Amino acid sequence: MELAAKRFAENGYHPTSVAEIVEGLSVGKGVFYWYFSSKEELFTEILAGAYRDLRHRQGEAIGDASDPLVRIERGVRASMEWSVEHRDVFRLFQLAAGEARFASILRKGEKGAVSDAARHIQSAMDAGLVPRGDPILLAHAMLGVTTHLVQRHLLDGGKQVIDDAVAFCMRGVLGQPDA
Repeated sequence: MELAAKRFAENGYHPTSVAEIVEGLSVGKGVFYWYFSSKEELFTEILAGAYRDLRHRQGEAIGDASDPLVRIERGVRASMEWSVEHRDVFRLFQLAAGEARFASILRKGEKGAVSDAARHIQSAMDAGLVPRGDPILLAHAMLGVTTHLVQRHLLDGGKQVIDDAVAFCMRGVLGQPDA
């Protein structure tokens, strides 16, 4: 699956063939079809596995932090760091966004990310740490900011982009203007 993800990221979904993938693994097509019924199923499984891995990484980063603001900050940072470490898979999310056949897996991943973030934002609101507002809207805003910054700047900008994005998201959640 790692080789397939790399090939898809380099060449795109449509130009990458099953033959190219199995050739890169030095196995026959029969081995591929033993595990996957199609290239689409393989691509979908790569995306689903990536979402599971990302959520696991976020969970590890958040750990048992009791402060919801710490959980939010750690979750945003972990998400961006994961995206940099998994550039090929992040590129697959971008490719999948242009394909209607992958819309359901992308919506499912987005729904999970927004739900998790909104839960922590709501906890911060309940604790009086942030102004009342729509936690779902704020979670979507954070996801939009971080995704855009990863796409446009992070893959070349390094740790400073992560620090700036985390600070921006936290100021947004806290209802504070940029300094």
